[in-house]
Formats: sequence, structure tokens, C-alpha cells
Amino acid sequence: MKKTLVALAVVAASGAAMAQSSVSVYGVADLWVGKSKGTASQMGDGGVSSSRLGFKGSEDLGGGLTVGFNFEEKLYLTSGATGVPTYGRQANLSFNGGFGTIKLGRSYNPMDDVFGAANSGFDSALSANAVWLNGYNGAANAQLYYATPEFSGFSAALSTQLDGNAPAGKLTSLSLAYANGPVALALGYEEDKAGGNQKGTVLNGSYDLGMAKLLASYYNTKNTGGVAGATVNSYQLGADIPLGSALTLSVGYASSKPSGGESDSGFGIAAAYSLSKRTTVYGGLRQESRKASNAQADNDFYAVGVKHTF
Repeated sequence: MKKTLVALAVVAASGAAMAQSSVSVYGVADLWVGKSKGTASQMGDGGVSSSRLGFKGSEDLGGGLTVGFNFEEKLYLTSGATGVPTYGRQANLSFNGGFGTIKLGRSYNPMDDVFGAANSGFDSALSANAVWLNGYNGAANAQLYYATPEFSGFSAALSTQLDGNAPAGKLTSLSLAYANGPVALALGYEEDKAGGNQKGTVLNGSYDLGMAKLLASYYNTKNTGGVAGATVNSYQLGADIPLGSALTLSVGYASSKPSGGESDSGFGIAAAYSLSKRTTVYGGLRQESRKASNAQADNDFYAVGVKHTF
């Protein structure tokens, strides 16, 4: 009888543990057909979002504490290949509780969390800010990442690496964000020692008027591309305009100016129609006006595509 009771207790405890754990598979499949200036028509991956396959799970440890994992790799639907290295997008463990979130491993950093928050063109290949001459490094290996809980719309995050994992130099990033009602604001900063000590600061925001959501962003980098003293200032203005419950039009204008150089500019217009909660068709164009002094050529782009999430 005692053995039976013990066995039942073990089964019950096992069932409770299983009920408190979860593992899920998720992903994005995104393909477009289009044309860039001076090239033949082609099919490409990730017009709005990079195609990906991910596995994530969590376990409730009690007392409001959970432990989780996230493995995510990039997919190339035009060839069937996966990213190199495998799980090159994310591969991390996390702890979540009233204190916030801690992630250990490869993950995106706080700069990436906020960088495209106010980007026109659905933050896609059709976005006007493709003309920006300054980029950033949005992820790091062996990263220590911490994000606070949200307090009255405010949140913050910080990430860095240990010296032993980044002998060429650490990637450090932080962000501060506010979202409450129609207003959203974000500030991000990144310092990339391995990338020639490039330092980037992004400030963006949006205001939802109902009839349209206004978008604006500004990005400044110093030691751009690892060139000491090279500074680039970039900005973008745009709007997302709902034309119905399922259709949204997005327009944007962007400009980018290096120190001592001329400004490159671009205009983008895109539309997205939701066929369902998981499937969206989109299309649009991006036109550019590049200056030869910046060693860039116009790369006008036209495309239509479909994005499916699961």
C-alpha cells in the first residue's frame, strides 16, 4: 500500500512538473519577388522579416521565477539552406521574474530592441532608411543581457560581454524606452570595440493620431565603420496610414550625411494587407538619390512578397 502511495505521489509530482513546463516551435517564412536598379528580376528572402526557425521553452521554478531557452536560426527559402553558424540568430538561456529578464549566450542587444521601432515601410527592405550610411551590430556571442520590468510605460536594458569571450573588444549596448497610449519613445546606444570602436546613438519615436501614426528617427555614429573621427548623421520621417482593418500604407523619407560629405536621400512607400493573423502580403518601392562622393550608387528597389508566421 505504501509503495502504491509513493508511486502515485511520484506520478502526480511528475505531472505537475510537466504542466509547468512548455516547449514550442515557431518561425517566419518571408519571400519576395522584385527588382533592383541595374539587375534582373529575382526572388529573395526576408522582405519584411528574415525567415527563421526557432525553438523556445520555459519552466516555472516557483516563486515567480522561470528559466527558459531560445534557439533560433536563419532560413534561406530560395535555397533551402540554414544560417551559418546554426542558431546564429539566437542561442541562449534566460531567467525571468519580478526583477526582469537575464539572458546568457548569443542574443540580440538593447540597441537592436529599439532600433527599428519607428521605421517606416514596416522596418523592411522597402524602408527609406536603406540609404543610411551608418549601420550597427545588433547581436553578440556570449552576451550578458539584462532588461528591467516595465514601470508605468518605462523600460530599460543593458548588455555586454566578458573580456575572455571578446578578445578583439566587447560589444556594449543599452536602451531606454517609453510606451504609453499613443506615444512611444526610445533611446539606444552601442559601443563596438571590435568594430573600430564605433559608437552609435539612436533616438526614435512615434505618435498615433488614429488616422495615421507619425514616425521619426535619428541615428548618429562616431568612428563610423571603424574609421577614427568619421561621423555620420542620419534621420528618417514617415507615417503608417491605416486604410482599413486589414490594409496599411506606409511612407517615409530618409537622409544620411557623413562629416565633410554630401547627403544621400531616399523615399519609400509600402502597403501591407493581412490575409489572416499569420499571413500578410506586401509590396512597394524604394527610390534613392546617392552622391558619388559617398562611393554609393542608387539602388532603387521594387518588390511584392508574402510573410507567414507560425
